[in-house]
This record gives sequence, structure tokens and C-alpha cells, in this order.
Amino acid sequence: MNANTSGHQPAERTGSAPLFSGTTRELPPGRHQFHKERLMAQIHDLQQDERTATAAPARPRRLRLPRPAVTLPVMAAAVVAAVVAGLSPSVGGGARDGGVATGPALATGPALTTEVGAASTRGVPQLLDQISLAAADVSHPSVEPGQFVYIESQTADTFIQYEGDESSLASHSLHRRQVWKSADGTKGWLIDPAVNESPEGETLSLPDEQGDTPVATLNDPSYDYLAKLPTDPDVLLAKIYKETKGQGRTPDQEAFATIGDLLGESYPPAALYSALFKAAAKIPGVVVVDDAVDAVGRRGVAVARLDETSGQREEWIFDRKTHVFLGERTVQVKQGEGDDRLLRPGTVMDTSAILKRAVVDAMKQPPSQAG
Repeated sequence: MNANTSGHQPAERTGSAPLFSGTTRELPPGRHQFHKERLMAQIHDLQQDERTATAAPARPRRLRLPRPAVTLPVMAAAVVAAVVAGLSPSVGGGARDGGVATGPALATGPALTTEVGAASTRGVPQLLDQISLAAADVSHPSVEPGQFVYIESQTADTFIQYEGDESSLASHSLHRRQVWKSADGTKGWLIDPAVNESPEGETLSLPDEQGDTPVATLNDPSYDYLAKLPTDPDVLLAKIYKETKGQGRTPDQEAFATIGDLLGESYPPAALYSALFKAAAKIPGVVVVDDAVDAVGRRGVAVARLDETSGQREEWIFDRKTHVFLGERTVQVKQGEGDDRLLRPGTVMDTSAILKRAVVDAMKQPPSQAG
């Protein structure tokens, strides 16, 4: 891939911290320009669903939004047009409106690319069983009231950029991302130069701008919520299918994506963490990609699933020997069609590498100062 840095080792306290990877609350006023490219990608998904006559709301691309993401239901083209009309074209690496910066200064570059690894259904149950055993064996501290889960990663993504009637591929270059989230999910902080207006980051604390404190869900989990989930793989998978019914393009892909969200910026207790992999083994269409690379260039083996509609394959990457989770990426493996014709095989839609996980005693506290 064309974005690479030196490798890092996961933190001593390993696990997985709840972050808003798929929430449904709206962005505050004035922030739409700030997230223009990502919102446009979501609208593109909705238009694709309209063309394929899918009645259910589409799951937005998993772009690691910094705040509760705008989740748009499938709607009439006129409504989508109204949303687009409220957005002005972006300018390079940080849109400006009247001379005032309204977006992050992180420069955009060319599309990220990689070799498309061969996939096989052979050995899927055995690999996921080994990963499950490794997950259960990891030292996994619990998160007490008043404590925070800290996750540090390196991340990058490719998106379709719009300039009037013209479209092209661009990317947010590889950059550091830091997240803190309280055990009950009501307090949090994010530092991510691809999406923050300020280098100091921004709050994820609740209540939100409308004064609401939403209830935790699978797509917006807290540690306390995850601690109450069933650890029997069959029961857990049934719950995932039930709670995500009507989301995404297919139930199987949505179930796989939901588990993937929990691996990256979530912190399941040890028993649940192990059960997630056993549940994933029961989802049809899961494959093994023998050679995959995370965002910082660490090579490993991936558990993956292809979304036949979009032609994109979600890959969870693990160390080949220890089976520790390294990161994940979404790769275009089939040529995009229609408005997505720019997406060629090998395009990396998003990629991340988990570098540190820790339980700390205060928001914005670095792991090195944890007790």
C-alpha cells in the first residue's frame, strides 16, 4: 500500500474500546461542510441502494467518523438532492468558506492501493478457532466506573471527491488517531487530524448537542453494554442478526461488519471477545486471505468477507503466529460500476492499525501515566 510507517507493538493491556463507529445522531449545525466527502460517500451508497431497489436503510461505509455519524435512511432522490444542495464543493486539504477554514488541514493524496490477496474458504473454522483461543488467553483488564478505554491507531482512507460535476479519488494520508471512552459511554474524546478542526481534538461526551443521551446499541456500544451481551456464540450471533435487521445490503454482510466494528474501536470483555470470533465462523461467505497488510505495513493473515453488491472486501488482519488482532481494511476487489466506476480492484477504501490499547483513569490521560 502507498501509505506506510514503521511497525509498533500493541499495548500491554490488550482488548478492544467503544467508540461511535455507527451511531445515528445527527451532526451539529455547521458541521456538514466539515464532513462533506464522507457524507457524499454515504449518499453514494444510498443512491446505489435506490438503483438496486433495496428497501432497507443502507449501512454507511465504515469511515471511522469522529463524532456520531450522520446515518441517512433510503429516501427519495429529491431528499438526497436537498442534502447535497446544502454542501458546497471542498477545496483540497481543508475546505474554506468566506476565508474561514471549516475542515481539517490534513492534505488529501491519491487513492490508496494494494495487491488483492487470494481468498479461500479452506481453513476458516480452524483459523477462527485459533484466534478465539488467543483472544481468551490475553490479559484483559476490566474497566471500572470512572475509568476510560484508550485506543491509539494509525488510519487512512480513500474517498470519492466532488468538485462541481467532476469526481475523482482522493485520500486522507496515514495519520495518528487517539480515542478515549468512559465505561458507561457517556464521556469521550477524539484526536484525529483527518476530521478534527482543532489539533486538541473534540469531545464525544454525552448528552449530545440536542441534549439527548442515546441508549447504547451494538452499533454504538459502551463497555457496560458489551459486558451484558451473551457469550454463547449461537445466542450472540442471533442477537446480532436481530438487532441489525434491515440494516446494510444483506443480513450476513451486516453481521460480519458489526463484529468487525467491535474489533477496532470497542473493548469487549474477554469472554465476549473470544465469542465474537466463534460467532463470525458461523456467518456464510467468510473466507481467509493468506496475505494481508495493515495500515503500518505489518503483514498477517486475514478473516474476510466480500460484499457482492459493492465489490468491497472487509478484512480483519491478525498476526500469523500469535493471532493477535493487528487492524483491518476494506479493499475493492471488483471493478465499481456506474458512479463508482472510479473504484478499481486494489483500491483501499479504509485501513487501520491498532497500536495501543489501555485502561486509564482520566480522559485524555496517556497510557504512560496510567496507574
